[in-house]
Amino acid sequence: MAFDLTKTSRQRPDWTEIWHLWTVIVPRRSINGQLVYGKVWRRHDGRDWIYKKFTEYDDEAAAA
Repeated sequence: MAFDLTKTSRQRPDWTEIWHLWTVIVPRRSINGQLVYGKVWRRHDGRDWIYKKFTEYDDEAAAA
């Protein structure tokens, strides 16, 4: 019985292609004493998490 290791070891699951919005809380405080937090896009590449900057936009400004 032979296994094709080249195909099975390099193939990534389909869910690794999906970006999802993730809220990040940084374990430190800002100048005014509040926790630092924000939103990022996050995707798993099969080994590590990849992050991208999330920029909010105004629907009305985008339509103009």
